[in-house]
Amino acid sequence: MTVTEHTDETMRVTLHAQGKAEVMQLGRAPLPAPGPGELQIVQDAIGLNYMDVYQRSGAYELTLPSPLGLEGAGRVIALGAGVTEFTIGDRVAYGPVLGAYAKCRNLPAARAVRLPDAIDARTAAAVLMKGTTVHYLLTRTYKVQPGDDVLFWAASGGVGQLAGQWGHALGARMIGVTAGAENCARLRDVGYAHAIDRTTEDVVARVREITDGRGVQVVYDSVGRASFEASLRSLGRYGMFVSFGATTGEAPAVTPSQLQHNGSLYFTRPTLADYIAERADLVAAADAVFGMVACGAVSVNIDQVYALSDVVQAHRDLEAGRNTGSSLLLPGGTA
Repeated sequence: MTVTEHTDETMRVTLHAQGKAEVMQLGRAPLPAPGPGELQIVQDAIGLNYMDVYQRSGAYELTLPSPLGLEGAGRVIALGAGVTEFTIGDRVAYGPVLGAYAKCRNLPAARAVRLPDAIDARTAAAVLMKGTTVHYLLTRTYKVQPGDDVLFWAASGGVGQLAGQWGHALGARMIGVTAGAENCARLRDVGYAHAIDRTTEDVVARVREITDGRGVQVVYDSVGRASFEASLRSLGRYGMFVSFGATTGEAPAVTPSQLQHNGSLYFTRPTLADYIAERADLVAAADAVFGMVACGAVSVNIDQVYALSDVVQAHRDLEAGRNTGSSLLLPGGTA
């Protein structure tokens, strides 16, 4: 093992039970030396993602006690045996790798990516998982083409804001669904040609109006149960329904006859883990994300920053829908 600043303990959030935000406990925890193939990093920023809520609440199973958090960025301070791709002092980011809610942590070197000079740690922690999600959604699950009409739910969130800009860069007409006039106004600054306020407008009627009755080529839906019917009815003939989340609960089961009678539709439920399971795919996706940020095609809006010690409030805000853009936890505080 190669070490410069290895520490044998760290501040870390641990779950001893799943439930409401209050079950998260921040305290000192032992940190072993990195094992073979591992890095030890000191973190500068931690990404906050809705998947963290799923894991904390019990929507996703965890073996308890468990660490929490999936994404972060920092600096390598120790190398396990056999690690050759990184050196001490390298700036890296990762995600998803469980255990991000900590000051220092170990992780498999194969799941880390080196940061280019143009990307700082806060930007990396805010964009890597959300950006690689947008990358697979728009370029692999359904390959968005110039002229496509694309409907994106939860468009004012971190993934939605990145998707609007990325889709616009691909030449698509982006239609975003959000809540409230303020959020609608903001969507026009992040690539959306049209913004639909789901609290005051009929989403399906507006989509049909915008598309002259045709419907959209693809719907990206992370909302789930509450948006399922509107998503299905917003699609044009041969359209694709991409369900990639369920913030309001799982969508109903889809039957072949529903796809048949709504226009010979396609339905898929992808997940990021499959699209970056191979290291080559992870590196390629990260390079694409960082490249889009570095060239200015995509800007990363970090709208909420919390100290790691305020993680309970951060989760409350995220679950209540108070957050827009990306959110960060900072191990060293918010100063």
